[in-house]
Amino acid sequence: STPLSPEISFSDDPLRMMRAARFIARFLCVPDDELVDAVNEMKSRLEIVSAERIRDELSKLLVVQDPSPGLYFLSETGLSDEFLPELNAMKLEQDPVHTHKDVLVHTIAVVANTRPELRVRLAALLHDIAKPNTRQITEHGVSFHHHEVVGAKMARKRMRALKFSKDLTDDVSQLVFL
Repeated sequence: STPLSPEISFSDDPLRMMRAARFIARFLCVPDDELVDAVNEMKSRLEIVSAERIRDELSKLLVVQDPSPGLYFLSETGLSDEFLPELNAMKLEQDPVHTHKDVLVHTIAVVANTRPELRVRLAALLHDIAKPNTRQITEHGVSFHHHEVVGAKMARKRMRALKFSKDLTDDVSQLVFL
């Protein structure tokens, strides 16, 4: 693993923070503390970047061979909260009694185990997007009733916000529903 540190300022081009996530995944770099601190400090600057540019950089990350390290970087630094807040919302256990199967860890594993095709990877990334909103704990255990229906709507809304094409949004929403 090669260390990756911020030798350039994120204030000129905040999209560089997302590029760092892609480079981390593509080149198997390890972000050093300086990079992590810089992203934590500057992540709100992403608000000045257009949704289209964010969409394009997210798309490039998703189609690298294994985007897992980049997705974890986005999550752990909170950078994803700026454009995909549903990602960190998935940090919850499916079974709090036995404390296993964290939804975020599961989701990132699903993404890594699909072919590097944008449509498929987006569907994998968003397939459990509604689990935090539909989670119920009863005497019979944990359930996520209708998470696929709610998830399809949430996926559509997020993809529209990121300005994905109508066709791609329709396809991914349908895959999440199915």
